[in-house]
Amino acid sequence: MKVFLVAGEASGDRLGAALMAGLKTLTDVEFAGVGGPLMQSEGLDSLFPMDELSVMGLVEVLPKYRHLKRRIAQTAEAVLQTRPDVLITIDSPDFCLRVARIVKAQSNTRTVHYVAPSVWAWRPKRAEKMARVIDHVLALLPFEPPYMQAAGMACDFVGHPVVTEPVADAPQQAAFRAAHGLGDARLLLVLPGSRSGEVARLGPVFGRALGPVLAAHPTLRLVVPTTGNVTEQVRQIAADWPQAPLILGPSGQSAAAYKRDKAAAFAAASAALAASGTVSLELAATETPMVMAYDANWLTRSIIKRMLLIDTATLVNLVSDTRAVPECNGADCTPEKIAAALQKVLADPTAQLAAMRLTMQRLGQGGEAPGLRAARAVLSRL
Repeated sequence: MKVFLVAGEASGDRLGAALMAGLKTLTDVEFAGVGGPLMQSEGLDSLFPMDELSVMGLVEVLPKYRHLKRRIAQTAEAVLQTRPDVLITIDSPDFCLRVARIVKAQSNTRTVHYVAPSVWAWRPKRAEKMARVIDHVLALLPFEPPYMQAAGMACDFVGHPVVTEPVADAPQQAAFRAAHGLGDARLLLVLPGSRSGEVARLGPVFGRALGPVLAAHPTLRLVVPTTGNVTEQVRQIAADWPQAPLILGPSGQSAAAYKRDKAAAFAAASAALAASGTVSLELAATETPMVMAYDANWLTRSIIKRMLLIDTATLVNLVSDTRAVPECNGADCTPEKIAAALQKVLADPTAQLAAMRLTMQRLGQGGEAPGLRAARAVLSRL
C-alpha cells in the first residue's frame, strides 16, 4: 500500500507520525510526501523541508506566496507521479487543500484530510468547499463529525494523539531539575509559539509581562521549551527578559532526550504562559494551569475578529465546554493583562483542574491510541 502524506507544521508532524505508526501496525505500507522530523523518524523521506510551509496569518503569507505556490505545484506533481492508494493531507488547509484540488482534477486518488477545519469557529462555508476535493475527514474533536457529514464528506472522530503522550513521573521530574540546576523552585513555562512570526510578535510582549510576575514571585524560574526552527530567535528575544530563562531546544541532543526534557518541564511546571494553539492540550495532559495569549498582524486580527463565531480560542475551553482557561488575545494581548492573568493562576492553580481532566477524557484518554484509530478509519473506507 502506498500512502502520500502532507504536513505543514509541528502539530501536523505529530499527527502524521502517530498515523504512520498506526498504519504500520495494520498493513504493509510505503510512505512518500512532506513532513517534519517525527514523520521522518517513521519512514518518510520529505520532499522538501516542512518548515517552509509553517506560515500563519492572512497578511503573513503574502511575501511567501509565489514560493508556496511553487511548492503546491511540486507536491501535487509528486502525488500524481507516485499514484498512491490514498493522499492524506494534515491540517495546514491553505496549502494542503490546494494540493488536493490539483490532484483531484487530474486523477481519482482518494483524499483524506486529517483535522477538520474549524467551521464551528469561523468561515463555516469552508466545509462545503472542502467537500469538492476531500472524500474523508479525520476529526480530532468529538463535536466535529456532524459539520463534515452535513457538507457531504465521510468523517470519523479519532481522538487526539496528545492523550497518549507520556507524562513525566516524579523521579523524571527530579532528574530534570537536577540536570538543569533548578532545585525545588517553582517553574513557569513560557511558550511564545513555534513559528518565527509568532515568536517575533509575542516574545517581547511576554517578556514585559513577566516583570511584575517575577517581582511578586522572585524565586520563580522561567523555562522555555521551543522548536528547532525558532530556538535561536527565542534566545535573542529572551535576552531582554527580566530573567534569563532555561531554553530547551532540540539541537545538541537526541530527539528522545529533548522529548524527555520537554515532558519533564511540562509536568514539573507550576503554570504556563503560552501562545494559543494545540499546546493548550499538551498542558492539560500534564494538568499544568495556563494563561493563553495571542495576537496577529493588525490587519489579520481585524479581518478574523469580524468572522469569529466563538468567544474563546482555547481548545481546553472548547472541548470541556467551560471558560476555565484565561485568554489575552488580540487587543487584550498586553503585558499588563497577561501579568494580571498569570498572577491569578499562580494564586489558585487548581481552578482549571476539572476542565483539563474533562478535556482529556473527551479526547479519548484511556482508549485506543488516536493514531491507531485514525489508521483504522483510513483503511476501513478505502
